[in-house]
Amino acid sequence: MKIFTLKAKQIIPISIDEAWDFFSNPNNLPKITPPWLNLKITSELPDKMYEGMIITYKVYPVLGIPSNWVTEITTVKEKSFFIDEQRFGPYKFWHHQHHFKETKDGVEMEDIVNYALPFDPFSRPLSNILVGKKVKEIFEFRKGILKNTFSNHYILPD
Repeated sequence: MKIFTLKAKQIIPISIDEAWDFFSNPNNLPKITPPWLNLKITSELPDKMYEGMIITYKVYPVLGIPSNWVTEITTVKEKSFFIDEQRFGPYKFWHHQHHFKETKDGVEMEDIVNYALPFDPFSRPLSNILVGKKVKEIFEFRKGILKNTFSNHYILPD
């Protein structure tokens, strides 16, 4: 099984408390997900995630074909990191680390996603021409949304 990795970093000019409050609330997931995925959460969610929490949703990742996705929040270290793992869904394997680190400019957020596609090795070409590109697009979209969401925190040059 071939494991693909995507890493993304972003500095958000907010406090670690604000960052954690936003990202630890699973109800914010649709806000940072591209519209083309048409994410629909199908489980009831609390305002704060916890280890062992299951989130179920429906997404339309490729060609508008629906896919049920079940993830579990497997690890939470408050104001430092959390990990979600796919239990059922479009990937053969999905492990997503969300890291938060306070810096002089705000919070550095780093995502590390390790994933594998079903039907390996036949699906490997799809990673480069379709899936990998789409995963990158998700994080680019999120970067823009976060910049807009927290734009009142950015200091604009004179």
